Amino acid sequence: MTGAGTIRRLHQHRAWVNRKLLDAAAALPAEDLRKQFPIGQGSIWKSLVHLHAAEFVWLESLLGNEEPLLKGDLPGKIPGNQQGEGAIGSLDELRAKWHELEARWQSYLESLEDADLDQIVYKVSSQGKRHGTRRGDILLHVCTHAQYTTGQVINMLRHAGAAQLPDPMLITMARQEAAAG
Repeated sequence: MTGAGTIRRLHQHRAWVNRKLLDAAAALPAEDLRKQFPIGQGSIWKSLVHLHAAEFVWLESLLGNEEPLLKGDLPGKIPGNQQGEGAIGSLDELRAKWHELEARWQSYLESLEDADLDQIVYKVSSQGKRHGTRRGDILLHVCTHAQYTTGQVINMLRHAGAAQLPDPMLITMARQEAAAG
């Protein structure tokens, strides 16, 4: 497998896990979705929205937008957006927006070549500092960030009493693919 092929596989896994997290969250009572926990972003809901926002921001950066911001993500950062206008309001809306975003990710990843991984991508941080980072490192970061946050969400799901916790392991995805045929 090439470097770009490995990156594509890790992102395939990331998307698969995202779907499992959304399914597990959908099985909870609505109040448990926003129940406060002293980990992650503070709730299952906030952690899922954070994952989506991070994937949006990093894809935009990879596509050349140095100052990406997801509408509704940071109230006050967008002129006229003092109350988080445009923020995602429901799990169904989050699932639909994530599905659209994942289609954009897949289109981007399909065009990725090994030589692209060493290119420098620039992004302006929330503190206003411009950073240059290797494209390959950003692509790996998106996946490791997703895994880190997934662990937090699964822990919150456990504490919220979820009947079925998702298995986020790549080997599980590979074995399911092999069994399907």
